[in-house]
Amino acid sequence: MIEKIISLSLRNRFLVLLVAAGLLAWGVQAVRVNKIDAIPDVSENQVIVFTEWMGRSPQIIEDQVTYPLVTNLQGLPQIKYVRGTSMFGMSFVYVIFQDDTDIYWARERVLERLNYAARLLPEGATPTLGPDGTGVGHILWYTFTAPGMDLGEQRALQDWYVKFGLQTVPGVSEIASFGGFQKQYQVSLIPTKLAYYNLSVQDVIQAVRANNNETGGRKFEMSDIGYIIKTSGYLQSIEEIENIPVKTVNTVPVSIRDVATVQTSGETRLGIFDLNGEGEAVGGIVVMRYGENADEVIGRVKQKMEEVSKGFPEGVKFNVVYDRSQLIEESVSSVKKTLMEEMIVVSLVVLIFLFHWRSAASILIQIPVTLAASFILLNAFDITSNIMSLTGVALAIGVIVDNGIIMAENAYKHLSHRFEELNPEEV
Repeated sequence: MIEKIISLSLRNRFLVLLVAAGLLAWGVQAVRVNKIDAIPDVSENQVIVFTEWMGRSPQIIEDQVTYPLVTNLQGLPQIKYVRGTSMFGMSFVYVIFQDDTDIYWARERVLERLNYAARLLPEGATPTLGPDGTGVGHILWYTFTAPGMDLGEQRALQDWYVKFGLQTVPGVSEIASFGGFQKQYQVSLIPTKLAYYNLSVQDVIQAVRANNNETGGRKFEMSDIGYIIKTSGYLQSIEEIENIPVKTVNTVPVSIRDVATVQTSGETRLGIFDLNGEGEAVGGIVVMRYGENADEVIGRVKQKMEEVSKGFPEGVKFNVVYDRSQLIEESVSSVKKTLMEEMIVVSLVVLIFLFHWRSAASILIQIPVTLAASFILLNAFDITSNIMSLTGVALAIGVIVDNGIIMAENAYKHLSHRFEELNPEEV
């Protein structure tokens, strides 16, 4: 079979050169569209189910949330195993699928099963799917340089302005906020006054909920003008919360201020984010989607950050604390430099030792054609250009050249023997 291929190639040199040129052109195009990253993604093909039920101990979370979810998610198709983790107020369930399973198909199957499993959970515990990102999806971290703004204002800027702007970037799965304080109204009950007015905690909760909504009315027309009636009851200040009636005692309403104190404060935190030992900071983490080109996504995010920063208060700006594009550029540049050095050295060695330009040319042509064709396979198997894959390509140059030299030497040997057989008197 190999002899037939060699014979066919020798008789059709133009066809062989045409195929090589086609592979080279295809490979160059594959290099242009190949995804670039610094490190290979070897994380598992997983879907994360997150459930928050604040105020409960890890044991309660394990018994009433994590265990029902794990047992109901185990029967999914193409699944490898399910892992669950419980902590104070939170439950994490990791559903690991087979490596060849499409991640979005897997998320659909998990979501279908959650529609049933959610009925087994206690009231207030709602499972949600985590972002469609990988373990190496954190491609950019940023904080704010905001002199004169407190941590609560910075967190509000992040949650209600920056986050929504950056989430629209193609390839971004999530913008995870960190640091600062999330503003909230806190109602601190006084137990003695609750007992005096014969009230329970649930009575106060129901009163606040009932007075924090909007009620729709009806539409009526008068003098050819239509009017829409509605009752707007959303709470917007401490005074409005304090004036909410909870109970009536002898025609006298008992309001929230009679049994509790109301204040604005930050949500209880389990940790802080400190930047370089200079104090607390507020910012976000850009999480990339599965299968995206990290270098291109980072470029789009930076461009969007320039647009978003135009709406900042005076003196506020972004401070990028982690940018994987720098590592990507340095890694790819280093490997490219190594490839060029290898190709130059190999070319010189081949030319000097063979000392025959046609043989040297046939070997040197193999290097760019083979390297370009390797990127076709990288794209076919959805492998990014990273430190590992490009290093493998660099190491393969030696094998390519060795193979070419051996084949050229073998051809010379057989041709010399053939020449001796045909012209013994000249030998």
